[in-house]
Amino acid sequence: MPYGKQIKKEHAYKTIDKDIKGGKLNNLLLFYGKEQYLVNWSINSIVKRYVNESCKALDYTVFEPEKTTVQTIIESCETLSMFSERRVVVLPDFPPLLGGKLKGYTDTEEMEFLKYIKDIPESCIFILTAQNVDKRKKLYKEIEVVGSVYEFGLLDEKQLKGFIAKRFKASDKVIKTSVIDALIESTGYYHKDSDYTIYNLENDIKKMIAHSEGDEVILSDVLVAIAGDLEMNIFAMLDAVSRGRKDEAYRLLYNLLGSGENVYMVLSLIASQFELILEVKELKDEGCDHAQIKNELGVHEFRIKKALGFAGRYSTENLKRILQKLYSVDVSIKTGLLEQNLALELLIAEI
Repeated sequence: MPYGKQIKKEHAYKTIDKDIKGGKLNNLLLFYGKEQYLVNWSINSIVKRYVNESCKALDYTVFEPEKTTVQTIIESCETLSMFSERRVVVLPDFPPLLGGKLKGYTDTEEMEFLKYIKDIPESCIFILTAQNVDKRKKLYKEIEVVGSVYEFGLLDEKQLKGFIAKRFKASDKVIKTSVIDALIESTGYYHKDSDYTIYNLENDIKKMIAHSEGDEVILSDVLVAIAGDLEMNIFAMLDAVSRGRKDEAYRLLYNLLGSGENVYMVLSLIASQFELILEVKELKDEGCDHAQIKNELGVHEFRIKKALGFAGRYSTENLKRILQKLYSVDVSIKTGLLEQNLALELLIAEI
């Protein structure tokens, strides 16, 4: 059995699929990351591969962390399967793995648990799952040494587009690449601090399919299904401004203000977008390619691609002037020199 396996080079859903098909699965696994949809997909794939459907109720166990003990976990893992190739035991969101406390989980139980996971029987696949983990904890470090760790982060742009296209195709729907791009942009999937995941995306795709008429899903179907997050709306407003469509920009601004969005948050996001555009433009002018810009700024490639599109519409001097204006407007609002909504209207007029 392989030890200390850390998945880094490719997305975990691809690696786990290869490991299942190749019979290379460790008997101790940790699945964590934002995309819990793919975590559950992986668990279901393992169960489908190793557990006899007719014995699923006996050979597949999912614990409730707050209602279990180390002893019950050990007993479950040690129980021989009935007619399945291997027994599958899942422990989701185990507090000690997340850095939290668990009632009754004493130092003695922790040592017992750490000792046991080094010797999970070959007849069992023991899976722990979490959205976030505390890598400083003994449990994580031990699993990293004796088990296999799979991190299910965001899909890259190609993978996400493939997921979307596959879902529409399964429903006999056609969707253009440009509409898929608009869909991704509208979800805010790659935006900083966004909590939008594939679970949300799948639900929104179902709404689009239900709303669409005929064989093709069009942009209006996307807009009906997805309200869009604040950062997305800011991006759309700046796109309208950069293309000289001030009427559209004002409409988007009034929609934001009318929905009760905080003026300071709106202003802050406008500033952060232009700061990113300026940074991307300067690095591009220095000869950096897409990958180098991504590594330098630590920003997702999808956002860099969008920023590069904006960067071509402004000179470096103009971007610096806009940022100075933004900082000035912020001071004017905070000192009472300008009324909030008026200040933003004047800002749009001068960008």
